[in-house]
Amino acid sequence: MAKVHGPGYSALSKGRYSSIGEQYFLTFNLARPQTGLTEPELLAAVRREWVRLGEARHWEVRTAVVMPDHLHLLVRLRAETEVGDVIRLFKGHLAAVLRPHRLNWQRSFYDHRLRHGEDAFPVFRYIFLNPYRAGLLAAGESWPGYFCDAEDWEWFRTLTDEGTPFPEWLELR
Repeated sequence: MAKVHGPGYSALSKGRYSSIGEQYFLTFNLARPQTGLTEPELLAAVRREWVRLGEARHWEVRTAVVMPDHLHLLVRLRAETEVGDVIRLFKGHLAAVLRPHRLNWQRSFYDHRLRHGEDAFPVFRYIFLNPYRAGLLAAGESWPGYFCDAEDWEWFRTLTDEGTPFPEWLELR
């Protein structure tokens, strides 16, 4: 039997706008209740794929975090490819890697295009804090699934407590 989605499902892509140079906060999930993206083999595959798409000039990943069941990325589109098409490439190439682990992607994804002049710091902080807020590690530890582009890390690191979150950041919601 085909899965029937609620009335808001088709609205997810309404108004989706893609343009070279635009920044997008992206989230995609494994089909629930699956986990396993942070297994070393899968984590490495996820990183290789976003690098491959960067080298193919589809996007530039500014910051990202791979969690056990989902990932968040802040990307800048680099080609005239629609954001949905780049995500299909990303998820499609990784599907073969996930299959032997009995994992698969949730069909939809979340995207938010940052408007011109919109401060990216809140997105950087949200992505950075995701594993801490999920209770996966203590404040003084580093998450192996976190990535920040070297140029962005130069400014963002100075806003952290030596590369880890300030305790008051963990209290913010």
